[in-house]
Amino acid sequence: MHASCAATAGLGRRLWDDGEVSHQANDDHRVVAGLIRQHGRILLCHRSPQRDWYPDLWDLPGGHVGENELAAHALTRELWEELGIRVEPPQSEPFAHVQGTDFRMDVWLIDEWVGEPSNLAPDEHDALAWVNAEETLGFQLADQRLPALIKAALT
Repeated sequence: MHASCAATAGLGRRLWDDGEVSHQANDDHRVVAGLIRQHGRILLCHRSPQRDWYPDLWDLPGGHVGENELAAHALTRELWEELGIRVEPPQSEPFAHVQGTDFRMDVWLIDEWVGEPSNLAPDEHDALAWVNAEETLGFQLADQRLPALIKAALT
């Protein structure tokens, strides 16, 4: 699969698409994720092997946007439910939009939060890890574009 990155609308946002899909959002599967940054590292979650979507792989924390829910509020909710951290709903545009064949994900940079990230959703994740971009190359990732996305977030 070919991966590419294109700047959009001059706002510094990036659209990361897998080269096989249109640039239109898939409204059926809207998801959000946080690039939680601390000391030059990003927090990843290992998806439990029992998960229906992308089981037994490492991914960014986040989840599905509920019906009639704003994406920024979904991010805040998901990070609280999964990690026990409080973040303010982002007021800025997402850092990136990741488009796949079966999802559209808005990704925000998260540099400030209250609480210590811990796994509060063991049915969804079975491990957490702080990694830099190079370390992700040794992980089985939910999406092949994550190393480049993480590198962009850390530079």
